Amino acid sequence: MNMTTKEKVLKLLVDAKGQAVSGETLAAECGVSRAAVWKAVNALREAGNSIEGTTNGGYVLSDNDVFTAELFKETFSSRFPELSDCHIECFKEIDSTNTYAKRILAECGNLRGPDGSLTEAGKKYHCSVIIAESQTAGRGRLGRTFVSPEKTGIYISVIYAPKGGITNPARLTACAAVAICRAIKKVFGDISVLTADPQIKWINDIFVEGKKVCGILAEGVANFESGMIESAVVGMGINIKKNKTAFEGELADVVGTLEDAVTQTSPEAAGSISRTRVAAEIAGQVLKIFEEDASSPETHKAIIKEYKEASFLLGRELTVYPLIGDEKTAYKATATDIDDNAGLIVTLEDGTIKTLNSGEVTLKSSAVLK
Repeated sequence: MNMTTKEKVLKLLVDAKGQAVSGETLAAECGVSRAAVWKAVNALREAGNSIEGTTNGGYVLSDNDVFTAELFKETFSSRFPELSDCHIECFKEIDSTNTYAKRILAECGNLRGPDGSLTEAGKKYHCSVIIAESQTAGRGRLGRTFVSPEKTGIYISVIYAPKGGITNPARLTACAAVAICRAIKKVFGDISVLTADPQIKWINDIFVEGKKVCGILAEGVANFESGMIESAVVGMGINIKKNKTAFEGELADVVGTLEDAVTQTSPEAAGSISRTRVAAEIAGQVLKIFEEDASSPETHKAIIKEYKEASFLLGRELTVYPLIGDEKTAYKATATDIDDNAGLIVTLEDGTIKTLNSGEVTLKSSAVLK
């Protein structure tokens, strides 16, 4: 990967982990003059990076949680070398990563030909990753707003176009939920700072320490000639760092961050959380689990088992909304199981058993999340 002087300087400062690096060292490592280093540092400061000068002529990156396309690609490729050829696009700000991914698909045409083989566009965009630091029009289910402030979370969409198309979008959502739980446990298990494992609220939310830290939105893209849902865009927004102004009012009672959970056990570790590391792990785990799920029925059943084990709804009394937001159609039930297609099986008060493949559920009491 060819890096500019500015990118090389930033990487060296990030790698220094808060220690000062002299201008002379930076110049030697980058193969440029001291003047070029000074120019690069000024450009990085103008881009919003907190770089302080020291009395001996060194530079310190005071905020080490830097997210750049280069750092993400390097972290992603080193962690998942088998996915290093994936198409990746990174943005500081975007309207919505899902919306952008769908624009790509609308412009490039079909990703697979009549025989199921990848087209040229398919070779480029199948298993691609779109990632942003902030969104101006982030979306949740049913067009709900997904708050996406800068320097707080990471917003990722992956494009997936399996042979045979998408037959069960809910299954993709369930797989993504399991993958995100795996990613969180991998990143924070390495430093053993989470007091509890991440949990899943059917079907698309991830909770840690009783608060939502991640939402998933899977959207299908149809081939109008065949009528098949040819590909899916799976969007994930994860709250990593605290942001009191963004998550205030009602959101403060529901929305949490990974930093909140880590701070409870290790304030020092909370300060060193890397959005780049979290984002790379999530993107890689999600792409891997999609291929894993498609490999065999036995593997799919193992993933659903993992989903069930992470669910905090099973055995709990719920309010079911078949039509989301419609109180008139709501009814009480108890969550009893999750089927192989990620449908939630509930038992009504009269003993009737139903399988939910859509709609929404809420817990009778939020205390069960604690």
